[in-house]
Amino acid sequence: MSNRLNQILTACLITGLLSGAPAVNAMLPATVNGQTLPTLAPMLEQVTPAVVHIATKGRVATRSPLQDDPFFERFFGTPQQREKRSHGLGSGVIIDAKHGHILTNSHVIQDADNIIVTLKDGRKLEASVIGADPDADIAIIKIEAKNLSAISMADSSQLRVGDFVVAIGNPYGLEQTATSGIVSALGRRGLGIESYEDFIQTDASINPGNSGGALVNLRGELVGINTAIFAPNGSNIGIGFAIPVNMAKAVASQLIEFGEVHRGRLGVGIQDLTPELANAFNIDTRSGAIVSQVDPGSPADKAGVRAGDVIIRVNGKPISDANQLRNTVGLLRIDTEVTLSLLRDGKPLKLTARVKEPEQHEFKTAKGGAITNRLNGAYFKSIVLDGEPAVEITNIEPGSNAAKAGLSEGDIILSVNRRRVASMQEMTEAIALNDKVLLLNILRDGRGLFLLIQ
Repeated sequence: MSNRLNQILTACLITGLLSGAPAVNAMLPATVNGQTLPTLAPMLEQVTPAVVHIATKGRVATRSPLQDDPFFERFFGTPQQREKRSHGLGSGVIIDAKHGHILTNSHVIQDADNIIVTLKDGRKLEASVIGADPDADIAIIKIEAKNLSAISMADSSQLRVGDFVVAIGNPYGLEQTATSGIVSALGRRGLGIESYEDFIQTDASINPGNSGGALVNLRGELVGINTAIFAPNGSNIGIGFAIPVNMAKAVASQLIEFGEVHRGRLGVGIQDLTPELANAFNIDTRSGAIVSQVDPGSPADKAGVRAGDVIIRVNGKPISDANQLRNTVGLLRIDTEVTLSLLRDGKPLKLTARVKEPEQHEFKTAKGGAITNRLNGAYFKSIVLDGEPAVEITNIEPGSNAAKAGLSEGDIILSVNRRRVASMQEMTEAIALNDKVLLLNILRDGRGLFLLIQ
């Protein structure tokens, strides 16, 4: 850029600052001395037709104070739940123009019974839900329309800290808003926002209504789905998070094919490889996930994985910690064969495993076993929670004994009759020790509670 052009740009900027007005591109000439000024306008003109506004309506159940009153329930029965209307705003990205598939966040369309998509050209269309995955906060909705524009996708694994990005969406219902910034960090995990986290952090402004919108590079390629902000004071402070497009694509492909995500498992308990553990195991690496437990008969067990092994790569992809291993395996399709690169006693080793869908178990009435009868209708599976093995309730049949006992889908069983349980086998053994009462310690929505079944 010539010195003359630099002088003109600096003068324009200083004029804007001294006048108290923001520097606006429209105030600048398109060219100076024959040189075109930098602008994002051509890229945005190409991309914005693929970014849509999403408005939802739904009903949300609300608890009555009487639902927690045992006196009322005893004499009058369980009070009916009340409902209230809910309204939501968000964004989405058209990823398949032919089929009308739109990628967005699961929380954008959660509890919605009516979804209206507004295109850039003003068309308003009702959308149907193809599938949603709350664990990764990804959803696919579909519209029936012609002349749609789909966005191009980048390889988010090639992103670097410092790359320029642009967030496009509909913050606060303001349609077609673009903000720019850089990639501030990569691989943000452990934030507690979602079950599977590997966020891109950016300082491009992301506000309420931006959820589900596009984070693009300067070529106009989708690199992420804007999802959340860190706002300790309720306002944007320049810390926003987006789901990498590679993760979003992996989830979206299953949602389109199956309507849900079938996650595989290795069947291991894992934890981060700390410097202290690395020294204890006499290994030099500081990255990886250490195997703390191997479930009998699991894919990992059949592959030869042992407790104490340190998994450092999956299919050649480096593993930095337990969360990344969980994300990597959790995004694989069922029956996918994986190569595990690990360290055992400080020596490198490669094993091959085939990920499987977690098994579900139902407790049936045992002869003379009244306790197991009380759990009829509940389905359980072994999971890994925060790197630790656990037992989760995957389904409750309406009207079943388990439902009447107060169990809910998604409950994590921490202990049975004050015995810590980390597997289906341990849970069965704990139940068998006492046929008079069943005291369950449960983790529900992040809060612990005791449930007494007599």
